[in-house]
This record gives sequence, structure tokens and C-alpha cells, in this order.
Amino acid sequence: MNINLILYVGDQARSREFYAIALGMAPRLDVPGMTEFELGPGCVLGLMPEKGIKHLLPGMPDPQSGSGIPRAEVYLTVPDPAVYHARALAAGARELSPLASRDWGDKAAYSLDPDGHVLAFAAPSK
Repeated sequence: MNINLILYVGDQARSREFYAIALGMAPRLDVPGMTEFELGPGCVLGLMPEKGIKHLLPGMPDPQSGSGIPRAEVYLTVPDPAVYHARALAAGARELSPLASRDWGDKAAYSLDPDGHVLAFAAPSK
């Protein structure tokens, strides 16, 4: 099974630059309408302009009307969450919570990406 997670974004170029910096990698695909980052074997994070998705959602609210409202969380387990979190902040993320030990056994830091999606970088607590 492959996993493709797609975030609807207001500005594809802005989100591409943000995630390239925060993830420390170039996208594997970057064409009008879709940018993809390979997070690991069989796991891709996609960025799709929210204005282009409305036609696939007949009778549903326009995703653009929810812009800036946290609509999704991307929780990534990484080798050094402090480094990733710092890159996200440097790229323009808004910090929600600094790196701290969490009740579920991870150390995690939380921020908001430019579209208001929650972004967490975590590692198991030692």
C-alpha cells in the first residue's frame, strides 16, 4: 500500500518553498496543480491548489472558504525534530508549541504552515 496525503493550499509555489525548506528536500514532482514530496518509501505529501479541487467536490463547501482554519495535521517522526521545527519556523511557520515531551511518549514540536495546517515534528522520547 502506498500513502498519498494531499493538502489543499492557497498558493502552490509558496507552499512548495515552505515545505522544501521545512523538510530539507526538493519535491519529487512539481507541476501546475500538484507538488509532491517523498517522505519515505511509499509515502508522499502532496500540495494541491485549493481553487482547483472545487470541481471534484460537488455540493460541498468550497475548500477556499476554510483557508487559515486548521483543517489537517501532518505529524512526522524524524531523527531530530528540533532541526525540522527550526527550519519550519525559519520558512515562515507560526509556532504553536516548542519541542516538549508529550504524554504519548514522543517529543514533539508544533507549528502552523502558511495555510494553517498543523505541522508537527516528533521523535520517540528516550
